[in-house]
Amino acid sequence: QVQLVESGGGLVQAGGSLRLSCAASGRTLSSYTMAWFRQAPGKEREFVAVISRSGGSTYYGRSVKGRFTISRDNAKSTVYVEANSLKPEDTAVYYCAAVQVLQREVLATTAQGYDYWGQGTQVTVSS
Repeated sequence: QVQLVESGGGLVQAGGSLRLSCAASGRTLSSYTMAWFRQAPGKEREFVAVISRSGGSTYYGRSVKGRFTISRDNAKSTVYVEANSLKPEDTAVYYCAAVQVLQREVLATTAQGYDYWGQGTQVTVSS
């Protein structure tokens, strides 16, 4: 099993930036595809970004593409998302997710594609 702990959330003004981190423990991070999701009150969990085991492939949700950047440092067992040009509609709890790659790697964009989740970190963007 892998344990995930998010950090870096907070209150920021519209147009500002935040860097969210997801620290993993328990297993070698390089065995896992990693992703970020978010969930606003009263809404379904939304895909934000995914990154392959090596970090060589990434994919973004339509609402954040061009503003957010996902990255990973396997040596530090940490995944990041750099969120720029933040908007009030980016306000949500942000979750880190992981799935172990056993055969062919798939960059899943739905929550059902991931087995492990962190507890979330709140991001609030004021207008």
